[in-house]
Amino acid sequence: MTITLHAWGTPNGRKVTVALEEMGLPYTIKSVNIGRGDQFEPEFLRISPNNKIPAIVDTDGPDGQPISVFESGAVLLYLGEKTGQFLPKPLRERVPVLEWLMWQMGGFGPIPGQVHHFAALESETDRRYGLQRYSEETRRLYGVLDRRLAQVEFVAGDLSVADFAILGWAWRHERHLVDLADYPHVQRWYETLFARPGVQRGFAVQFE
Repeated sequence: MTITLHAWGTPNGRKVTVALEEMGLPYTIKSVNIGRGDQFEPEFLRISPNNKIPAIVDTDGPDGQPISVFESGAVLLYLGEKTGQFLPKPLRERVPVLEWLMWQMGGFGPIPGQVHHFAALESETDRRYGLQRYSEETRRLYGVLDRRLAQVEFVAGDLSVADFAILGWAWRHERHLVDLADYPHVQRWYETLFARPGVQRGFAVQFE
C-alpha cells in the first residue's frame, strides 16, 4: 500500500475513491471526520494547509520519495499522471479533460454546495433568498453539462478524471434539488458511470 487517502465521505472525497478504484491502485483510508473537526488537526494540516479534504500521501512518489498532494483536482491530476490512465498525453486530447475538471472545481461544486448550505437553514427568509440565488445557477450548470453530454459519451470524449470529479457532485443531485430526468443526457452519463464496478467500489468505501 503506497497511497494513503485522507478524506471523508463527501463529494470531493468520493471523486478520489472512484479514481483510485478505476485505476486499480492500492490504497488505505485515513478518515478525517470533518464533523468532529479532524481537518484542523496539526497532522492533517501538514499535508493539507487549507484544512480541506481530500489529500493523499504517496510513499512511492515520482522520484521514489514520499509526496503529499492536497486539493481534489490536483490529486486527480497527480493520479492520472502517475498511472497514465484517464488523462491523455497528447495536448489536444488533454485540454478538454483540463477544461471540464476546472469547470467542476470552479462551478459544479462550489455552487451546488451553497444549495446544500441554504437548504439546511431554519430561517425561511434566509432559505428562500439563498435557494433562489444558488438553485438557478446550479440548474444552469446542469444544463451546461447536459448540452455537452448530448455531443459526447463522456465530458472530454473518453472517460477521464474530469468525469470522476463531476460525478462526485452529481451524486448529490437530490440535495441540489435537481431531478436528473430533467437532464436526460446527464442521466444517461450518470447511469453509465454507476454501472462501472470501479465507480461502485469507489462509492462503497466506508469512512469511519
